[in-house]
Amino acid sequence: MEYIGNNLKIINERIAKAAIKSGRKPEDITLIAVTKTIEPDQINEAIRHGITDLGENRVQELLRKKPAVNPAKWHMIGHLQRNKVRMIIDQTCLIHSLDSPALAEEIQKNAEKQGIVVDALIEINIMDEQSKFGVKPEDAAEFAGQLEKYGNIRLRGLMCVAPFVEIAERNRDCFRQMCKILLDIREQNRHNSNMNILSMGMSNDFEIAIEEGANMVRIGTSIFGERF
Repeated sequence: MEYIGNNLKIINERIAKAAIKSGRKPEDITLIAVTKTIEPDQINEAIRHGITDLGENRVQELLRKKPAVNPAKWHMIGHLQRNKVRMIIDQTCLIHSLDSPALAEEIQKNAEKQGIVVDALIEINIMDEQSKFGVKPEDAAEFAGQLEKYGNIRLRGLMCVAPFVEIAERNRDCFRQMCKILLDIREQNRHNSNMNILSMGMSNDFEIAIEEGANMVRIGTSIFGERF
């Protein structure tokens, strides 16, 4: 699995260049290795080469893999069903996919029961795609305000899944819009938020995302290869 280390070396170099271009340091960017369909031996190889953060799309897969994987920070990056909340909220460092008042209610209920505070990102459906989950951009500030009533949810920022494009530059405008939404909500100075995370950019467009303000990028294919 030498290819994983080689891939990570290239990706980290590209992240560093994009960070410097955006006026930041390479260490300001968190690389999340996306583990969808990837087995523990490959994940452990990535960890051996410096990966500290892992992102999983499905609750059952995260719970299955976590005991077999070396210590790392796990992120829930996929759509989270309400009936799975109780299984996952104490297993992750960050939920990237908070997308509805009903889900917030469920997270609050379970977090309060367990006596924990859950860090979460609002997922934005930045291009209002029917096939994707997320809050509409124009509703993001209002939703952030609604979260103030939940003492066991700490809002940390925003996430989006941009459209898949052959030419990464075509996603620049939606990444720029995401950054503006983040800044607008941050100005509201909500008491239970610390809006400092912008999770956006994947294998095909992460450099553009970083240039437009991303400080978390979620990369799978470019690390582990094509999924089958």
